[in-house]
Amino acid sequence: MSQATLINPSALNTIMSGIPDIEPFPHFCIDNFLNEEFANKVHDSFPSYEQSKLMGREFSAVNEKYKIQITDSNKFPPAILQLHKLLASPEFVKLVSEMTGIPNLLADPELMGGGIHETNSGGRLDVHVDFNFIEEKQWHRRVNILFYFNKDWEEDYGGYLDIWDKDVKQSYGAYAPIFNRACGFVTNEVSYHGVTPVRCPSNRMRKSFAVYYYTKEAPASWDGEKHSTVFKARPDEWLKGHILMPCDESLNTSKEMYRSFKKNVKTILGK
Repeated sequence: MSQATLINPSALNTIMSGIPDIEPFPHFCIDNFLNEEFANKVHDSFPSYEQSKLMGREFSAVNEKYKIQITDSNKFPPAILQLHKLLASPEFVKLVSEMTGIPNLLADPELMGGGIHETNSGGRLDVHVDFNFIEEKQWHRRVNILFYFNKDWEEDYGGYLDIWDKDVKQSYGAYAPIFNRACGFVTNEVSYHGVTPVRCPSNRMRKSFAVYYYTKEAPASWDGEKHSTVFKARPDEWLKGHILMPCDESLNTSKEMYRSFKKNVKTILGK
């Protein structure tokens, strides 16, 4: 199956029509994105949660837990590796540029923060705006696209992609992570989004594949501030917003200060 036939023709038509310029930031949702046969191969090749633990990184923080991320494409099963190559191909990257109106987009071969994502029952990813810069490459993050591979996903299972305003006061929609759906958006300083708590049965998991695109050029709106992921609590998460998240942030700051202190001591001692 050639790369040209991996994408559903109707999805291509939607891509060519451009990303909607809607509130609170440009975003889209396209169903039946991939050729159905190929989408089924990707679905069937996802490793189990236990297998994934041996292949990637599992998160267990206040804002992100019971989620495994596999970014090393050398560990991808053949179908998922083929998907990765498709999404990083010059032809597809050009399509994303045309859809978003952002020229000179670049695919990240190392899939920093992307790749295979698997979230187990009880997992979550709180509302956040993404890191905006890769220091080592001097790249600016510009576009996220998320591909979902969950069959027979019921509403009660949660795991929806939810879209928020910059103050995380008003929700602008939630998208179920159903099979062969692609959701994406332009990343900027107001593109707050998250994943609602996952409540699927213990023998299920939320499966997705994430890709992010960058430019060497800074966006016109960039104020020069580089930052990592910034989390905010939803309106009904008072305890998390006022206690748990500040405590977690203080703990992380303390750990970073300790690591910096150890590094400086080693430098002084010449070790």
